[in-house]
Amino acid sequence: MAFCNCKLDEHGWNAAGRFERSRKAIYLNARVSVTAPQPEAKLGATMFIRDPEKNFEELWGTFHHRYPFFALRNVDWRKQYDIYRPKVTSKAGDDELFDILCQMLDPLNDGHVELKTQACDKGKKRYFTAEKKPRFYQEFTKPQIKKLFKTTEKTLVANGFRRLAETGAWMLRYCRSETVGYMRILELEGVKKRKLTAALDKIARDFTDLQGFIVDIRDNPGGEDNSAITIINRFCDRARVAFHRRTKVGPGGDAFTPLRTWRIEPEGEVRFTKPIVLLTCDAVFSGGEVFALAIRQLPYVTILGDHTNGIFSYQLEKKLPNGWGYCLSYQQYFSANMVCYEGKGVPADIELLNSTADIENGADPLITAALELLKSKRSAA
Repeated sequence: MAFCNCKLDEHGWNAAGRFERSRKAIYLNARVSVTAPQPEAKLGATMFIRDPEKNFEELWGTFHHRYPFFALRNVDWRKQYDIYRPKVTSKAGDDELFDILCQMLDPLNDGHVELKTQACDKGKKRYFTAEKKPRFYQEFTKPQIKKLFKTTEKTLVANGFRRLAETGAWMLRYCRSETVGYMRILELEGVKKRKLTAALDKIARDFTDLQGFIVDIRDNPGGEDNSAITIINRFCDRARVAFHRRTKVGPGGDAFTPLRTWRIEPEGEVRFTKPIVLLTCDAVFSGGEVFALAIRQLPYVTILGDHTNGIFSYQLEKKLPNGWGYCLSYQQYFSANMVCYEGKGVPADIELLNSTADIENGADPLITAALELLKSKRSAA
């Protein structure tokens, strides 16, 4: 099983359908030979312990204590130990150890499970995650995704919308027609709450004129729960439970912190509480999924598109003794009525998938369907 020395596509997946790109950085797979491992290597003032057996035990033990989803993802973690621990000897090289760890982690099929090496001595960087390629990224290359969203804008304009414009918060794009608003959320982090609030205040000036609203989170890599809540509060009619979360703190099925509850509640001088359509796909991850999980508690929201990806947790970032970084999911999210969508994603109320044919046809069917849905709800009101 080759994890690192293969060509990546525009999204960072290899030919085997495995994701090899951080959502924030790309770890290049330079074809540089790795020097024979030494017991210890020093980089700057940090001493790394390169004992392969110690590093294996460290990674396996962290997952054993902190990873919450072995049963859900049908992985017997002790059996993984029995299979892969004998393969690691004191003489294992860096490449050999990396491949063994990847093979052990691979069945988790969790995009928040990552392993990445540092370039120390004359070594090379390598990167792995256990995530399979979402359908959306199987359908669209990176340039095609840009063309798809250009098609989205074209479809909006053809239906009487103004040109899509940036806002004071870089992650929000907004436009409107005479009766419908459209907001695309690119991401849910990297903007201070003050700027996000100001951008939402400006958008909210249109709320009283509008009869429907489209929120588009397709191809959203995630971000902060608090950012999701801040946005949703502008569409909230009354205080409601948004979701619940607990954190894995030890081995065993019950070793969690007490359940903590997040709430949404009306915020701002004006809120939009008329029909809303949320556009999703299976390339909506993490904080983007939490957004979908929370906003679906509003009774006037309809989710149109595909289910989200199914990885809700923040990442627990750790270091092995040899300096390699690794990450894992360590939190379990539940809907307001205590349903966990990990591994499945938040489902769509109406399933409709984009394809490359949409670009050729010059129309985004999800926008068309959303507008038709909003029109039907106005007629029924």
